[in-house]
Amino acid sequence: MSDQAKVNLLGFTHTELKNFFAEIGEKPFRANQLFTWIHQRGCMDFRSMTVFSEQLRDKLDSIAVLKPPSVEEVIKSPDGTLKYLIKLDSGSFVEMVRIPEAKRVTLCISSQAGCALQCSFCATGAQGLERNLTSAEIIGQLWLANFHNQALSRISNIVFMGMGEPLQNTHNVIKAIEVFLDQNAYGLSKRKITLSTSGIVPEIIKLSEKTDVSLAISLHAPNNKLRDELVPINKKYPLEQLLPALKCYLKDQSARANITVEYVMLDGINDSLEYAKQLGKLLANLKCKINLIPFNPFDGNPHKRSSDHAIQQFKDYLIAKKYITTVRTTRGDAVDGACGQLSGHLLNAIKGKASKISVLEI
Repeated sequence: MSDQAKVNLLGFTHTELKNFFAEIGEKPFRANQLFTWIHQRGCMDFRSMTVFSEQLRDKLDSIAVLKPPSVEEVIKSPDGTLKYLIKLDSGSFVEMVRIPEAKRVTLCISSQAGCALQCSFCATGAQGLERNLTSAEIIGQLWLANFHNQALSRISNIVFMGMGEPLQNTHNVIKAIEVFLDQNAYGLSKRKITLSTSGIVPEIIKLSEKTDVSLAISLHAPNNKLRDELVPINKKYPLEQLLPALKCYLKDQSARANITVEYVMLDGINDSLEYAKQLGKLLANLKCKINLIPFNPFDGNPHKRSSDHAIQQFKDYLIAKKYITTVRTTRGDAVDGACGQLSGHLLNAIKGKASKISVLEI
């Protein structure tokens, strides 16, 4: 049987692996053994899994594979951020970004190759949608971040803020989250996984039935007229529908949970004090914290980053209104790895920046 015809067990949840082993006449506890070897020991070779008999290893080899996507290129920003170009079996490319900080290491992962939403300030949306990622391709990003270079620290936080709209690929994203949370796999806390959405209202309403990880909303405008321009999905799901959906998600969460409101700061577009006042009114009944994001420019986009003064004024107003408000530190912009810059075309994106980056051995 060719590898293409074999089932890729990397994308399986613990429950699915139990069912798989039962179907091939093996005891369900084998699922726990395989899960541990893959996700905690980083092993992708059935032959090396000495916990299994030679007969079982032969059987697994004949019907299954463990195959993550491949790393095409890794580049390092001066601030220590690593940007990975990931090649999928279909030939498409996606990007993920590893962000080391003092007390954590965050991985920004992709859920789609490209994106259909066409937000005006995002490089991913400008290239359109190629396809959804499989659960194996999503899980494989975390596996690669942990085991591609084992000299690096393990990932402690996950943000679904890479390429794509996670709630247009909900099934595979939820499967991946289940694996990330599983104590026999990566054992991440639900508060250390953040799913960011542009506002797919029907999926948000159903989301609490599937997961209770942290939720972020890419808002970027405090009224429908401006949001229609910046985030076109707002035309389908306007603020009058979006805000109740967010509250619906919070109802089933712990008392400490907040929605993170993401707001990109665009010079002369959405950064005036008047818009800060509108935002304060809009969010008055939503338990949230606000993250202001300095715009990260990319080729062909007309927007400019707001001035430091405008961002500070916006922040000061919201803090005075008792909102928890932070300004996101820009990381990875030297290699087009910052928020909004991922495009799946890394090799083109780094032309002319050789003095700012170093290509790592892969």
